[in-house]
Amino acid sequence: MKIAIAGAAGRMGRALLAAVAAADDLTLSGALVRPGHPALGQDAGLMVGGVAGVPVSADAGGVIAGCDVFVDFTSPAATLALAGLCAAAGRPAVIGTTGLSPEERERLRAHATRIPLVVAANTSVGVTLSLYLLEIAARVLADADVEIVEAHHRHKLDAPSGTALAMGRAIAQARGLRLEDVAVYDRHARREARADGSIGFASIRAGEIVGEHRVLLVGPSERLEIGHVADDRRVFAEGALRAARFVRHAPAGLYDMRDVLGLR
Repeated sequence: MKIAIAGAAGRMGRALLAAVAAADDLTLSGALVRPGHPALGQDAGLMVGGVAGVPVSADAGGVIAGCDVFVDFTSPAATLALAGLCAAAGRPAVIGTTGLSPEERERLRAHATRIPLVVAANTSVGVTLSLYLLEIAARVLADADVEIVEAHHRHKLDAPSGTALAMGRAIAQARGLRLEDVAVYDRHARREARADGSIGFASIRAGEIVGEHRVLLVGPSERLEIGHVADDRRVFAEGALRAARFVRHAPAGLYDMRDVLGLR
């Protein structure tokens, strides 16, 4: 299966390049970067200490046309443009971009009427299982206070993380609520007691933390914590490639990692 990678020179792009190189059933067909990037024209394998025989390119249409599955961990604006090209070319895609707004997600849903798309704020198998467990916990501990704490590297732009929001959304939906109605992102200017049913978020940005998430469900006499720690970006790359294997033969539609793991 031929895999093309967007944002190939970035942190996740390099992790994906290494994961594809290590997989017996996958071949790198394209490595996409923005126009003017210093890596343009060089062998994509050099970015992970090897040789891939694939030049780094800024030709999005050409890269997409030459692949079986397109994998994109870039930015919301770039992702929307690339998803449109994938839809036009009939190429399935795996999207791990974070920070997508509800409106941007709806635009991806429209593209998914033409091609299969896996869209996941976090492609880790462990995080996917955490979301599954959180839904169960939220229903059983229906009155527990919920706080979500996440930590990432100092370069991450969006906060809370897409994974933290996915965790909050899973808990809210399990309780029959909308996250937008119960989320609390900033208590600095709110001098008031905690509202029943609210879901609090706290974000840490420091150093080179790959990704940590901890959810506290706190009752009057006990506390349950469900968390996940990623020690290496390889876990996200391996999950994304698992999603690529799934999406290649899936019918048009919008999928997430639960579909990939058969947890629906």
